[in-house]
Amino acid sequence: MEQPIATPVEEALANDEPSLDEMYEESFRPFTERSVVEGEVINIGKDHVLVDIGYKSEGMVSVRELTEQELEDLKVGDRMLVFIEQKENHEGNLILSKEKADKMKVWKELEKWYHDEVVIESRIVSRIKGGMIVDIGVKAFLPGSQVNLHPVRDLDALIGKTFPMKIIKFNHQRGSIVVSRRVVLEEARAIKRKDTLASLEEGQFVDGTVKNITAYGAFIDLGGIDGLLHITDMSWGRVTHPAEICVVGDKINVRVLKYDRENSRVSLGLKQRSEDPWIHMSEKYPVGIRHTGKVVSLADYGAFVELEPGIEGLVHVSEMSWTQEIRHPSKILSVGSQIEVTVLHVDKDGRKISLGTKQTEPNPWDLIERKYAVGATIPGKVKSLTDFGAFIGLEEGIDGLIHISDMSWTKHIRHPSEIFKKGSQTEAVVLKIDREKERLSLGYKQLTANPWDEFIPSRYHVGEISKGRISKITDFGIFVELEEGVEGLIHVSEADLEGSAKIEDHFTVDTEVEAKLIKVDTVERKIALSIREYRQGIEREQIETFNQTQQVDAENSDDTATETPIEEKTDGENIP
Repeated sequence: MEQPIATPVEEALANDEPSLDEMYEESFRPFTERSVVEGEVINIGKDHVLVDIGYKSEGMVSVRELTEQELEDLKVGDRMLVFIEQKENHEGNLILSKEKADKMKVWKELEKWYHDEVVIESRIVSRIKGGMIVDIGVKAFLPGSQVNLHPVRDLDALIGKTFPMKIIKFNHQRGSIVVSRRVVLEEARAIKRKDTLASLEEGQFVDGTVKNITAYGAFIDLGGIDGLLHITDMSWGRVTHPAEICVVGDKINVRVLKYDRENSRVSLGLKQRSEDPWIHMSEKYPVGIRHTGKVVSLADYGAFVELEPGIEGLVHVSEMSWTQEIRHPSKILSVGSQIEVTVLHVDKDGRKISLGTKQTEPNPWDLIERKYAVGATIPGKVKSLTDFGAFIGLEEGIDGLIHISDMSWTKHIRHPSEIFKKGSQTEAVVLKIDREKERLSLGYKQLTANPWDEFIPSRYHVGEISKGRISKITDFGIFVELEEGVEGLIHVSEADLEGSAKIEDHFTVDTEVEAKLIKVDTVERKIALSIREYRQGIEREQIETFNQTQQVDAENSDDTATETPIEEKTDGENIP
């Protein structure tokens, strides 16, 4: 339970009595009440000690004012400082007080210490509201703010301990004294700061204590002056937070990097205590050599691997697998794991090392080059379909691409799903192996002979009429399957539409149509058809047939007209 601050002056010095100054001044007037005099012990009784102060009668001091040790050590003839309480009682003896004389002496001495700013060894005896009670010969108050340079969380732990302190407030009237330990510490720090500033030089190594830690560094107490150890100067390697390197209260040896005497600012370094490991990086980590490292952090673009304290390299996601597309390193790596890496590039000036994990395994592209020759037929599984082609997975874990243009010699393929189904097995022909870009081009139409080489040119001729099934209708025309694997295009301009009529309004998929071959391009591998020319041809034939019929009729009519007059003449000639 907290107790109020005790008044150092006991009950004998009550508020209705004169002040200490007044009592002490009276002590210089001998043989007056309320004065301090020195006397000689002439008798030690059971209840009182008789003291001769040179007055007409002896004075009495109650033995209760002396401790057991003082009574044991006291002898007749000893000198004693006493306070005259009353000149004479009813028995004619002086009433004296040793206790009050001692206290007046102590208070006068404390007052002198206060003015002279003397450092006093003070024992903390108890805790009260707002601070501590301290024994300096009398009881004094130590405010919580004056206990240390920084706030103290556990004041109870200080009870019973002795510290040097100074009196910062002294009041005779109220009998109160306020002391401070902080003042003593500040003075000591100022002296130490002066010595530190005088001896501090850039480049030297100094000992300090970690005073405070922030997100950007740690403040180090060098002895009266604080220096900043920035996070970038804590280690040659990556430091996420200063707390990884040091703890408040740690003793630490650092190097003075910069000293601004005018502003008393000091920049410190911890990593500078050792040689920069990047100086010999090229010799220690040559390109192509394998090393074991620890994964220290992961990012979207790769993993940072610590090769040794202060040396980290980056394994980019593109260097993690020969065959897989790694979207995030966490799919195959975890922080803290030990992995084997290969040095790909060392940038000494930029302090960067490029590493790879896939280089620690055989490159399957080397196997592909040796195993598959251009033109070879290989089996595979359809892994995925895109608008531009189909990816075929090979047993070595490599994917090859069948481009949409290499799916059919004659058909117009709009999407690979017209031919392939995801997950199905198929065969393909190796068209190209790009080792540097790690690309494998495959072909599906190359599994069969190119009909454009001989078959189509010999079978289809310009001017012929062909019949086929409409396989597709597009904005630009109609695709007609002339026979299995052979398609021709009737362009919208050759569809013989009237006015603004739409092509889909006049034609339907899977219906048969006849058209005239107007172009067979073996280079572009295209067959062009025309309904317009086909119909015009029919019209021309009909007109020609009509004209021929008319001509025959006309010729027959002419022959009849010529023969009739002869007959008439003959007939006439036969008329008598």
